[in-house]
Amino acid sequence: MRPIDAELLSGEELYQRVVLDKLLHARESVWISTANVKAMLVELDPGDFRPIADLFAQLSKRGVELRVLHAELPSRPFRNAFDKHERLTSGGMTLKICPRVHFKAVIVDGAWLYLGSANLTGAGLGAKHKDTRNFETGIVTEDFDTIDRITALFESVWSGAECRACRLHDVCPDPIGPGPSKKRKRASGKRKGSDIVLGRSRRFSR
Repeated sequence: MRPIDAELLSGEELYQRVVLDKLLHARESVWISTANVKAMLVELDPGDFRPIADLFAQLSKRGVELRVLHAELPSRPFRNAFDKHERLTSGGMTLKICPRVHFKAVIVDGAWLYLGSANLTGAGLGAKHKDTRNFETGIVTEDFDTIDRITALFESVWSGAECRACRLHDVCPDPIGPGPSKKRKRASGKRKGSDIVLGRSRRFSR
């Protein structure tokens, strides 16, 4: 064990620090790991609240690399907002599903990390009113070793390296890499979420 410099955030602080202070001003990359993806609202200009997909489109236009690793198919409102941006649907933002993902992290420019309980939802990291949002906590840090460890976990799942030993591979809606030996008996029935379309950006079906 070793001490690290970190700041504990909760409630509205999460939206302010993670979204408005960091995501909005990302310069190189944004990597997000979340169990849930919804069309959470973000205040892009004073009083102008828009779906998070609009912010992603702005970041992509600036050349920011966008990756979202998520456990479930994003909500229909998010997919509708996503589909309105050709820049995102043509590969400007990449999404990958892994049903085992439950860690919530936001890595900005490879040098700043949020790690906590909040998902990419309005009640988690979004602009929900303080009396309706979830009770969430998390830490933010620029500690290089902590960032490296979370980045390594993210990349291991993202690249499909974890698929080789995964015991849920046969029921995964969108396997990223090859699973364990095919001698193992495959689960019977249709894959859950089998309408997902594979492709360059591994985006959702229309």
